Amino acid sequence: MNFKFNHNNLNVRDLEKSIQFYKDALGLTVVREKDAADGSFKLVYLGDGSSVHQLELTWLRDMDRPYDLGDNEIHLAFTVDDMDAALAHHKEMNCVCFENESMGIYFIEDPDGYWLEIVPEK
Repeated sequence: MNFKFNHNNLNVRDLEKSIQFYKDALGLTVVREKDAADGSFKLVYLGDGSSVHQLELTWLRDMDRPYDLGDNEIHLAFTVDDMDAALAHHKEMNCVCFENESMGIYFIEDPDGYWLEIVPEK
């Protein structure tokens, strides 16, 4: 057997706001969508145009409160070829939530409070 990563899922409150954030912050674009026949949920898959791994955003119609992220000890990581330009862009967006200069990484926060790690390409 050979397992490969396919996608990660994040539940979001405002689907359009999240799609726009991921486009603006990370250049992700919509690859495909799936609507529940009864309108109870919508799935939107985002891709980076170069890898097969996708981010699935799930919107649930009946969610009436912000998601409880607990201690938010999970995160997704993205590599970038120009850390200085990326950091400046994310600072302009006011979404940088933590910088670790000694490790050469930083995190941004999406509209639902999920942290996304930005690391340099090796």
